[in-house]
Amino acid sequence: MLNAIIIDDEPDCVKLLALQLKMYCPQVRVEAMCTSSEEALTQIKTLQPGIVFLDIEMPVMNGFQLLERLGDVNFNLVFVTAYDQFAVRAFRFNALDYLLKPIDGKELQAAVQKAEQRNWPVKQQLTMLKQQISASGKNYPDKIALPFQNGVTFIDIKTIVFCESDNNYTRFHTTDGQQFVVAKTMGDIQTILEEAGFLRVHRQYLINLDHVKKYVRSEGNYLVLSNGRIVPVARNQKDKLMERFGWL
Repeated sequence: MLNAIIIDDEPDCVKLLALQLKMYCPQVRVEAMCTSSEEALTQIKTLQPGIVFLDIEMPVMNGFQLLERLGDVNFNLVFVTAYDQFAVRAFRFNALDYLLKPIDGKELQAAVQKAEQRNWPVKQQLTMLKQQISASGKNYPDKIALPFQNGVTFIDIKTIVFCESDNNYTRFHTTDGQQFVVAKTMGDIQTILEEAGFLRVHRQYLINLDHVKKYVRSEGNYLVLSNGRIVPVARNQKDKLMERFGWL
């Protein structure tokens, strides 16, 4: 069994999530349902849960302040939020689990399955998330968190030359020749990076436009990137390149 605590200042939301967990995730046992951060702080320290479902916007002490009071997070953390798409992108940049209200049963099951792997968040992820959500406007971070089996790797976005699709995985290629493989589809990565200077020029490739060195017209149009890699350009993506550069 996976012991859980639900934290949300709206009692109806707490009760609904508890009911959904009972319906969709029988392996989860709800140990406490908290409608205040002070109560939640005590319950977490006492019960030592395996997973915490946390709302961010709460009176007196919000979710981030609660986590700061706790110090080290030695449990799986799933944010439950009604935030807009910009904030959702922040969760994705930092590889943190979240559920959007109203909560979908299948997404809840997926979050619990990930929690069973004991991938606890690290302080840097939470700090970066707080900074992004607190910032006004489109504030793109300098780094992106890439999860792997035993933890999280943080890499500078500007060092990513291109991303390559590998079935249900994506391979990140960086300026120093390293490769990082994450268990996310190219579509997921595109959603995260497309407004941070990246463009999907082919079904298999998402490129950092800052690393484009040459565009070659031929029977099969292609780009030469800063690391010397040649990447094909799909016919239907050529117009998007023209929009970005204006000289093709």
